[in-house]
Amino acid sequence: MEYVTLPLGWVMKFCYNLFLSYGPAIILFTLLTKIILFPISLWTHNNSVKLVKLQPELNEIKAKFFGEKDTISDEQLKLYKREHYHPLAGLIPMLLQIFLLLCVIQIIYNPLTHILSFDKTAIASLISAVCAAFGLDPESNSIQLSVVNEIKNGFDMQGVDIQSVKALQTSFLGFDLSATPLSAGGKMLAVPLIAGLSALCLCLFQNRMNPLQAEQGRLSQIGTNAVSVGISLILGGFVPAGIGLYWICSNLFTMLQQLILNVIINPKKNIDYDRLEKSKQELERLNSIGKKSSPKFGDENYKREKADYKRFFSIANKHLVIYSENNGFYKYFSKLIDYLLNNSNIIIHYVTSDPNDNIFNLAKENEKLQAYYISERKLITLFMKIDADIVVMTMPDLDNYHYKRSYVKKDIEYIYIVHGPMSTHMVMNNGCLDNFDTVFCVGDFQIPEIRKQEELYNRKEKNLVICGYGFLEILQEKYDAMPKGDLPNKVLIAPSWQKDNLLDSCFDSLLDELLGKGLNVVVRPHPEYIKRYSHRMDTIIEKYKDYKGDDLSFELDFSSSDSLYNSSVVITDWSAAAYEFSYVTCKPCVFINTPPKIYNKEYEKIGIEPLEISLRNQVGVSYEINDFSGMADKIKEMISNKDEYSQQIKEIRQKYIANFGRSGEVGGKYIIRALIDKQKKLKEK
Repeated sequence: MEYVTLPLGWVMKFCYNLFLSYGPAIILFTLLTKIILFPISLWTHNNSVKLVKLQPELNEIKAKFFGEKDTISDEQLKLYKREHYHPLAGLIPMLLQIFLLLCVIQIIYNPLTHILSFDKTAIASLISAVCAAFGLDPESNSIQLSVVNEIKNGFDMQGVDIQSVKALQTSFLGFDLSATPLSAGGKMLAVPLIAGLSALCLCLFQNRMNPLQAEQGRLSQIGTNAVSVGISLILGGFVPAGIGLYWICSNLFTMLQQLILNVIINPKKNIDYDRLEKSKQELERLNSIGKKSSPKFGDENYKREKADYKRFFSIANKHLVIYSENNGFYKYFSKLIDYLLNNSNIIIHYVTSDPNDNIFNLAKENEKLQAYYISERKLITLFMKIDADIVVMTMPDLDNYHYKRSYVKKDIEYIYIVHGPMSTHMVMNNGCLDNFDTVFCVGDFQIPEIRKQEELYNRKEKNLVICGYGFLEILQEKYDAMPKGDLPNKVLIAPSWQKDNLLDSCFDSLLDELLGKGLNVVVRPHPEYIKRYSHRMDTIIEKYKDYKGDDLSFELDFSSSDSLYNSSVVITDWSAAAYEFSYVTCKPCVFINTPPKIYNKEYEKIGIEPLEISLRNQVGVSYEINDFSGMADKIKEMISNKDEYSQQIKEIRQKYIANFGRSGEVGGKYIIRALIDKQKKLKEK
């Protein structure tokens, strides 16, 4: 360090000779080093701006390959190479600061060498004499400062320029810059406090003005602040006060330098902060997915998921993969799976995010059914790397959000199964089917809805297969097997859980019209309503607990749907289950026109009235909200004329539900043909 410090020692000596005082010399020295090294600071600042400018694309890479650390690392390196960014450039200011600090420490501790330019012989003689006289350690880092202090206190030695040492001015604003604050005590203790305060001011300033530091997370900023303040307190307390003054000045000049750098290269003109914020939000959203439902490290489900993930990717040439969100979705695949298991040798790889899914029990009974537990979070990676010929799912918005089409195999055929007997353009998000190759439709009424959206928004034309609705067939089988002990005049109120549902908007008025009119009213709220708004349901039940009649009851046990199907009439707002009830039982419904559930705000552009609206007065009757006069009499009339409604509903079902009783066969045959075609194309290649 002695030789490395010599050039900076000359600069310090120049500054001292201008003022003949340590304090102003250290301030000028600090300013000159900032000026001399400004080109490097400018280069580093430019590199920092470049990194923040790249941050949106870096975040998008992390989002695109979420969970794939090796792939993310490779893509980042490609991006850095393309943009000529140097990842280690951010270390340069820190290394320079450390280097300068060590040099200043060397200069302050050795004034005889760097300020007074004594030759080595004279310095050695002085140190030897002072150590002999006062018993000091000649190897001490501060020995030259001790020599200076002893000479100022009266020590004399022939043959050495003692006067220049006595004239050395180390006092500044009442502080002895050669003294160590913690040893000296008193007012000298203000030095480390001011050093710590200057470091805190610099950190808070940089958190706003430095483009790179401003993008750090809050915890990172707090950590940086704490470390910087801690170092400053140590520097200010345990080393000579001159070093503390240098550190204080360096912090203050760095703030000024940052302002100048931001004028020369303005971050706001070079960085797309809107895109940056959007990419950060997307990454935060991905990081939050499945946090609560993901298995905890080390527990049984964690080990199980790890093993299933490894097993899934250990199997090459998977022909068919089905993804189910939880146990409740198997019913939409059931008929299709049954047909494939009974009529082909296809191995079905069934992925579920529910560790308690009944599919694991079914898989034990049939070796052609392989089940895997993959949580929502891990599923993001699985989707990116999936290798199969066909993937079937009921989850929309493929590739629109966090679940992407595979980047490993580009020719996978993704099939979406519509799992509701209604239209696709009002209650489904605009564009949620865009990235599927094939859609299994409930009926031909869904084809013009989908085709019109493709035409209107210039989207890829999908392969539309009219399959039917397998779940309705399951419901029909269960209903046919039920004992037909329908309760006379039983009216089931089965609302949805959406905003402004009938429980929240008109429930009291509805009961006022129905109760005491010879109807047996049962209220069965949606399970999701209980889950989300249990306090509301408790309030409703409490309000009617003292009702004296025996024609009102609340059903909160959702383990069975029998109560739905042994009703005479169902009253709902926008629940799709009401149509399933009518299609299965051929009994009518009463619809309350609360605000509809609209996920596609542009559905009217399609120019086709959704079945949710057009069928309301065909499978029953509809009432405007809070205008229920005569409803009780109308319901009794509907029950009396049930045969008339029965025939009408059968005709509606035949018109809108295709291949009733054969949906699994139609879908299964399509998949078998598609796999055969893929094999033929593969052989041709």
